[in-house]
Amino acid sequence: MRLSGLLGSRQETLPGIIGTARVQRRIGELPPRISPRDIVVLDEPDLDRHVAESLVAHEVAAVVNAGPAISGKYPNLGPEVLLAAGILLLDNAGPEALERIRDGATLRLHNGEVYLVGKRGEEELLLHASEQDTESVAARMGEAKSAMSAQLEAFSANTVEFLRNERMLVLDGIGVPDVGVAMSGRHVLVVAPGRGYTEELKRLRRYVREYHPVLLGVGTAADTLCAAGLSPDVIVGDPTALDVRTLKVADEIVIPADTGGHAPGIERIQELGLGAVTFPASGNAEDLALLLADAHGAELVATVGMRATLDEFLDRARVETNPSTFLTRLRLGGKIVHGSAVLELQRNRVSAVAVSLLVLSVVLAMFAVVSTSGMFGPYLTVLGAFGDAVVDFLQGLIT
Repeated sequence: MRLSGLLGSRQETLPGIIGTARVQRRIGELPPRISPRDIVVLDEPDLDRHVAESLVAHEVAAVVNAGPAISGKYPNLGPEVLLAAGILLLDNAGPEALERIRDGATLRLHNGEVYLVGKRGEEELLLHASEQDTESVAARMGEAKSAMSAQLEAFSANTVEFLRNERMLVLDGIGVPDVGVAMSGRHVLVVAPGRGYTEELKRLRRYVREYHPVLLGVGTAADTLCAAGLSPDVIVGDPTALDVRTLKVADEIVIPADTGGHAPGIERIQELGLGAVTFPASGNAEDLALLLADAHGAELVATVGMRATLDEFLDRARVETNPSTFLTRLRLGGKIVHGSAVLELQRNRVSAVAVSLLVLSVVLAMFAVVSTSGMFGPYLTVLGAFGDAVVDFLQGLIT
């Protein structure tokens, strides 16, 4: 089917979304050169949260998925993330979507139909897909949740297998590398590049200022720390994804390695003439960062950008590392708290500076009254006792 017309005038009047196609070359990888308002064509059955968040960050206009965005195996979070960001989602477009749509082509999407727009405005209907909205996604998510029992059984089996392979690391901390940053008895703030972590980090600036925690950046979150004016004390992640300036300001760089000892990115560290230690384990970088803080005696570990809800445990992006995350959090127990909990404590805590200023103002006021009364001597003892009582009272408020 071909529709003729001038491109400029028809693009202004025809309904739907018009944009440049960016086609996935390899499953599991986003297409290169994604720009805002592009239409991304991919094949990602059970679209996971990680991919969806990357698409949101690129500010794409729409996503055409060759496979089902939600297959029903488990309630994956990707479709909800896209719709919440106002991104149009078409799925079940079929494998021909990647074959018939050329990267860089101009597409128009309307009512689940995908049109190819020619240079002179003519259009060709390429394929039909299913347009998803909040209601359809909610319905499919409800069906998927009924399959969770099978997923939980698989999770249990994977956890037992992981514990068999990594029991010495998780249970005894054997294999955690030594680092030159003192963490014993201190707070450690672990920042990972999860949903909303940048804003959450901004809200924790007062906590950082008052407690001076060890700053541990996971992956690209280390760059975010630097951008916020906070130098990471320790970086855990692949250095090839990080800015050179970030790598140079960190006191320690820990590179995750596979169980065979291969550490991706170690070559870059060597080229820059920097030092680094490797951390061979099968867990993800976030879990290794938590284990590192725990093994080195952190009193409290606050996390930003790291969540471990049931829905996220069942998300496809975490299947391989879920056992690691589950057991790592059991290992840390009550020592680990989410950044939102720190924020609540911070709101209810009286600032030490404010307390000091209040005490000083009270003492100065009393001193002025006694001095002008001409009875300085008799009141000096009373003034001292009153000052001690005020200090004790305010200290009680803080603690």
